[in-house]
Amino acid sequence: MAEAVSRAFDTGEHLAVQAGTGTGKSLAYLVPALAKAADERGPVVVSTATIALQRQLVDRDLPRLSAALAEVLPREPSFALLKGRSNYLCLNKIHNGAADETDTPPQELLFEPMAASALGRDVARLTEWASQTRTGDRDEVKPGVPDRAWSQVSVSARECIGMARCPFGTECFSEKARGKAGLSDIVVTNHALLAIDAIADANVLPEHELLVVDEAHELVDRVTGVATGELTATMLGVATRRATRLVGPELTSRLDAAVAVFTSALHDAEPGRWDHLDDELGTYLTSLRDAASAARESIDPAPRDPQAAAARTEAIAALSEVADTATRILVSYQLPLTERHDIVWLDREESRGSVRSILRVGPLSVAGLLRTRLFARATAVLTSATLTLGGNFTAMAGAWGLSGEDAPQWRGLDVGSPFEHAKCGILYIAKHLPPPGRDGAGSAEQLDEIEALISALGGRTLGLFSSMRAARAAAEAMRERLDTPVLCQGEDGTAALVERFAKQPATSLFGTLSLWQGVDVPGPSLSLVLIDRIPFPRPDDPLLTARQRAIGARGGNGFMAVAANHAALLLAQGAGRLLRSTDDRGVVAVLDSRMATARYGGYLRSSLPPYWTTTDASRARDALSRLRTHLDAP
Repeated sequence: MAEAVSRAFDTGEHLAVQAGTGTGKSLAYLVPALAKAADERGPVVVSTATIALQRQLVDRDLPRLSAALAEVLPREPSFALLKGRSNYLCLNKIHNGAADETDTPPQELLFEPMAASALGRDVARLTEWASQTRTGDRDEVKPGVPDRAWSQVSVSARECIGMARCPFGTECFSEKARGKAGLSDIVVTNHALLAIDAIADANVLPEHELLVVDEAHELVDRVTGVATGELTATMLGVATRRATRLVGPELTSRLDAAVAVFTSALHDAEPGRWDHLDDELGTYLTSLRDAASAARESIDPAPRDPQAAAARTEAIAALSEVADTATRILVSYQLPLTERHDIVWLDREESRGSVRSILRVGPLSVAGLLRTRLFARATAVLTSATLTLGGNFTAMAGAWGLSGEDAPQWRGLDVGSPFEHAKCGILYIAKHLPPPGRDGAGSAEQLDEIEALISALGGRTLGLFSSMRAARAAAEAMRERLDTPVLCQGEDGTAALVERFAKQPATSLFGTLSLWQGVDVPGPSLSLVLIDRIPFPRPDDPLLTARQRAIGARGGNGFMAVAANHAALLLAQGAGRLLRSTDDRGVVAVLDSRMATARYGGYLRSSLPPYWTTTDASRARDALSRLRTHLDAP
């Protein structure tokens, strides 16, 4: 892999590398990256999806490599971790009074006095910390603080008044981090910041011609998230409160009225995808856009007073987001349904015991964005433990924009795994079970199967479920049936639950999506992975169903291209939780008979590691019993 990465950097040909757990892929791309940077081709940007991997690279891998390569490199390499501006404390917001109640809805403070006092204590602690910290990095605040408190002492890129106008510009933590990154050989960042740099022309990353995307299976979803706009009652309220102090009464009244009518309409509207915009909602959205635009244009963006500048910049940013998102939604409906690039949908989400409405607009595909704004600017190495779906890179390449007539040159490489999957693990498919129902709840037969498998092993089970409802129901049932402990996601912080699970081998842990990708527990504590059903996307998922429909309209198989690939990727990630070290042994049990009986089952199975496969329940239980005897032996 290291040789292939080095060759890609030399030739300019993009490279996709599937490298299984334990391969050492971070070393395989960091060694050639350091070598190229030392030859003055840097900086090399390394983008990851998780904070854990960023910390591993900066705190462990890069320092060790720098020491190991000291004698062969022309100079000592340097490296930096760079995050988005809102991850750093803003000194101007703290010292010039921009941190105030405008970001906190007054009604929340009125009816939640404990929350208000907790907010005040958190902000006071952050203010004191501001005089002690050297980095201003939110991750260094121990214990952490809620988003609501952090928003009082930070700004987004849009809200920043700029280094030249800010009285604390030379002390700015974000600017210092960017400055350090600009002088570094390796810059470690995240997919969201990479997307902002690529698609928003924000220039938040140093100029670079070499790029590594680790955890590349998450790139499309992270870029989609950055490219998705939204309108909510909360953000509209923030924009209104920020504008009220800065615009005249006529504009204030106009904005208040537009927000009130639109918020009421959202509350009454049906959730789901909006393929068509009715005249009434279109009128309300137009009024909101025009009122926000008029208020924004009336605010002086460059007053002399730094405190006034901060307040004005925040108000302009909030109003711009409202106006721009409303405009984007309205423009999307000007095209015929089959030609639209954006999809509009309404979500309902629970937050602090109440339901909120969120109107979202997101791209139907980010392939074109990635092709023209990312891969046209830098030579990219994309790597992950799970990139081949159905046994090849075709699906991922299409999602990244690396297929088609004008696609750049690329090649795929599977470097395998240090694990002997067929000898170390069994893939058991419960073919005899009835297909899962649409309600998401497990059947009585499935609960019996879960009980039998966990009993045979004596705990040591990670249960991956398609919904929290299914996870909780299974956990409650197993607590009544088993004599070994069962933990369920949501009963404590996920990190704390995983730690308890790892330390207590007889324990089982049940949960949903974040556990499919976020658990790394080598050793006997995790010897059985249970998957309750094939993780197809929800049939009412607005974005994925729209993508499926668009592919079908072009003559393709939308189900296989979207739903099956979505399921294949999650299955591969889930099954990958089993073997985390070369000494691990165990079973991946899929309790969905469609994996063995449906036409797409072969495609899904070919996306998984090459475990020895069986549909015989007794063989799976016997293997788990033998493993339990071995693990329990002194």
